[in-house]
Amino acid sequence: MSRSLRSIPVIFSLAILSIMLFHGPVQQFSGYHAFADQSKFLGISHAADVLSNLGFAVVALCGMLRLWPLDSYPALHAGRHGYALFLAGLLLTAFGSAYYHLAPDNARLVWDRLPIALACAGLLAAVRAENVDAAHGLRDAILLGVLSVAGVLWWRFTDLRGAGDLRFYLLFQLLPLILVPLWQAIYRAPITDRRAFAAALLLYVVAKLAEIGDHRIFDALHFVSGHTLKHLLATAAAAVIVARLVARTSSTNEVARLGAVAPTIN
Repeated sequence: MSRSLRSIPVIFSLAILSIMLFHGPVQQFSGYHAFADQSKFLGISHAADVLSNLGFAVVALCGMLRLWPLDSYPALHAGRHGYALFLAGLLLTAFGSAYYHLAPDNARLVWDRLPIALACAGLLAAVRAENVDAAHGLRDAILLGVLSVAGVLWWRFTDLRGAGDLRFYLLFQLLPLILVPLWQAIYRAPITDRRAFAAALLLYVVAKLAEIGDHRIFDALHFVSGHTLKHLLATAAAAVIVARLVARTSSTNEVARLGAVAPTIN
C-alpha cells in the first residue's frame, strides 16, 4: 500500500481542524433548548425526548452483556479498548441526555454532550486500532477520550464567558463520519464490517438532520418531534454497530479476522 494512500485520513483530519481553527468560534444557536416535544407522561416533562433515551441504555447493556469482557473474543481484540469506551459512552448517554431533557439548559447540556463525545471517541479509537495501528489501541482510546472531554469542557468554559465555542465538540461528531469509512476502505476491512458501519453512520447523519428539523417534523407528523426521532435513529445506528460486533464473535470466519488483516503500520 502506498504512503500517499495511507496519508489521506491524516490530510482530511488536518484540513477539517484547520478549517475549524480559521473559522473561529462556532456558537450554539439561540433558542436551542426550545424543543418541540412538550409532552408529559407520569409527571415527566418533555416525556418523549426523555424516555426515547432508554434505547441507548438497552443497546449498551445488550452489548456489554453479550460481549463482556471484550478481550475474550479474538475478533474484537484489537479494538477492545475503543469499543469498551463506545459502549460506556452509549450507556452514559442514556442518563445524561434524559437528565438534560427533563429541564433543558446549558448546565445540564454538559452531561448530555460528555458521553456522546466519549462514544464518538471510542468508535474512532476502535476502528483505528482494527485497521491502522493495533499496537496502540489503549493509548488511542485514552487520548481520544481525554480530547473529546476537553472539547465539551472548552465549550462550557467559553459558554460561561458569554460565547460558547462548539468547534472541538463538533470535531468529534464529524471525524467518525469521515475517518471510519476511509480507514476501512484503505485498509480493506471485511465488506460486512464496511456495510454495517456505513449503515450506522448513515443513520446517524439522518438523526442529525432530524434534530435540525425538530419543529418542522413535529408540525408535519404531530405525533413525534425531530429531536425524539433523532434519539431513535441514533439508537438504531448504535444497534447496527453492536449487532455487527456480536455477529463477529459468533462467526468462524470473523474469528480469524485479526490474523488475516492485523494492522502492521504504525
